[in-house]
Amino acid sequence: MLHMQGVTKVYRTELVETHALRALDLHVRDGEFVAVTGPSGSGKTTFLNIAGLLEEFTSGTYLLDGEDVSRLGDDARSKLRNRKIGFIFQSFNLIPDLNLFDNVDAPLRYRGMSAADRRKRIEESLARVGLGSRMKHYPSELSGGQQQRAAIARALAGSPKLLLADEPTGNLDSQMARSVMELLEEINGQGTTIIMVTHDPELAARAQRNVHIVDGMVTDLRGDGSLLRAPGTHTSTTAD
Repeated sequence: MLHMQGVTKVYRTELVETHALRALDLHVRDGEFVAVTGPSGSGKTTFLNIAGLLEEFTSGTYLLDGEDVSRLGDDARSKLRNRKIGFIFQSFNLIPDLNLFDNVDAPLRYRGMSAADRRKRIEESLARVGLGSRMKHYPSELSGGQQQRAAIARALAGSPKLLLADEPTGNLDSQMARSVMELLEEINGQGTTIIMVTHDPELAARAQRNVHIVDGMVTDLRGDGSLLRAPGTHTSTTAD
């Protein structure tokens, strides 16, 4: 599904060279649920942006569903992202002036689908997250947990092969967080590959595999949380 080999990301200015990722290696299989953890400034956000084709990388190889994305232009990357990747953000990113139906519809309009096909996908995805009766509600009329479910429905409507979740429970209380996590586990159980960045060790422990990013490098974790291999020591600047 996702294969990164030696991926680096360097931000350069006239005075500073910042290494966000350093020869990062990661392979995620179809249908896997991987949690990504690491301290602030370790490179997690940069990794997620690159995985989601939102940001280019400096060197290395990235294959997404067998396709080498480094050789794609901006338009091709956008089309691939829209077709194969879904995003869930901590802040929900719902459009406040649109009801749930139109929020889920927004990204589908870029795919050239017929109105009937879009409606079917929207209704099915909202029903799947338990919001089928709230299609005409606006984000402000929903709880935080319901807004996150709506954001998940928006991602699912595009039938993504890969779902990227950035702190999906960060703005929720513990009960709502558990509910959202159970929904993600259900979605994964139906075959969708999920990569979730989280600071919550309890949520990370529920994923099938936990990888830790330190100094821009990935280190797999054992089931007990201990490192399988220690990353190298680096002295230059890193960025999240």
